[in-house]
Order: sequence, then C-alpha cells, then structure tokens
Amino acid sequence: MNEINCTLCHELIHGYLDHELDAATTANVAEHLAHCADCQREHDEVKQLIASVKAHAPYYAAPDALVQQVFSTPPLPISAWQTLRDASRKWLAPAFSATALAMALVLYVATPSPEQPWLDEAVSSHVRSLMAEHLNDVASSDRHTVKPWFTGKLDFSPPVFDFSAQGFPLLGGRLDYLQHQTTAALSYGRAKHIINVFILPTTDTDKPRQSQSIRGYNVVAWQHNHMRFIVISDLEKTELEVFSQLLEQGA
Repeated sequence: MNEINCTLCHELIHGYLDHELDAATTANVAEHLAHCADCQREHDEVKQLIASVKAHAPYYAAPDALVQQVFSTPPLPISAWQTLRDASRKWLAPAFSATALAMALVLYVATPSPEQPWLDEAVSSHVRSLMAEHLNDVASSDRHTVKPWFTGKLDFSPPVFDFSAQGFPLLGGRLDYLQHQTTAALSYGRAKHIINVFILPTTDTDKPRQSQSIRGYNVVAWQHNHMRFIVISDLEKTELEVFSQLLEQGA
C-alpha cells in the first residue's frame, strides 16, 4: 500500500467523500485518516459542508445519458488525480477570481446608490416647479423675508443667503417634498437660468460635494452638519459648482 502524505490527502478528500477514487487509493486515504488528526478534522469539515449543501441547496437530477457517461468512465489513478487537481488550481482559480471580480463590479454598477432616489425625485420636483409655474410660495430677494417665512412650516431652520453680488440673486422659497419628507426649496437665478436648492435634515454623516447629470440637468449634492443639500439647474456644470461652493461656504 502506497503511503499518502498530508498534502496529497488534502487533495483527495473530496474525491474520497464522493467515492470517486479507485479502490487502492481509497484504502490509502482511509489508512492515512486513521492516523492523522489534522486530515481527519478537514475530512469531517468537508463532510459536514457536503451534508449541509445537500440539505439546503435545490437538487436537480442529471439526465440519464449524463449519468451513464460519467459512471462508465474508468476512475483515474492517483497520479492523474493529482495532475488534474494541480492543473485546476493553476488555471481555474484565477478564472473564478476574475469571474467573481467581474460579478462584483456588475453588482456595484447595477446597484443604485442610497442617494440616487433623493436626486431623482429632486430633479422631478425641479421640473414640476418650472412647468406648473409654482417656483415660489414666497417671492423675494430679501433673505430676511424668505427665511422667516419658513418658521412654523418646518421643524428645522434652513440657511438662506442672497448671492446677488456674485451673480446668483435669491428669487424666493417654497415648501416641497422629497422621499415623503417636507423640504425647504430655495430658488436662485443666473441670467435666464433657474437654480433650485433643496434643503432638509438628515441623520447621515457629512459627505463632500458630488456632481452628476440626471435627465439633462446638472445636480450637485452634499451633506454637512446633519443637513442635506441638493442643487439642480440646467446651468452649465462649472457655474453650478461655483454656486454650490458659495452655498456650502455660507451654510
């Protein structure tokens, strides 16, 4: 009987448990397991894993032709098994790693960010405010008129600034709703462009300004001091980022 070392035994445990080895190799593995506690431990763990998979994973019966083909193939000798397993480790492991990485990337790209529903709904509210001609509930360029108007209508105090000196005059404010939360909406102008600023409290941590384009509109969003800011306009991206920076610094 040929002696089997631990390394080779580890390679053959799956085949041993699945009854894939020839009689001589099976006897060699059994002899080694009887005298090696480490290999016996691995044997028991693999056996438990196989039992768990059989108990919980869905079972699909193989076609009769496939079963006959598999069982009609003579068992591989021990040297062939070792060669096959070494080759599978060398070539299949990198392939599985690459596949896993590709699947992770697909899931990352396909899975929307938690912020995305806020941004999508804010863009819809921006469009509605322009189409329905309901841009402002209080129309004023005076921040001391707009800010007090929100008192009693919100359970927070939104920051209101007038950036007329920088070319972004305050136009007014209104109440809006994002994700079923009452939101302060401020409107600013830039030439013939309208900028909507949505402000509401959040329990999330601070997040830096991020820009993206949604349905043809430029969007800049960030979170600071437990407040969420979403700025939307058809204004050129660079100008909107300049305005957003002014607002962030002022807030």
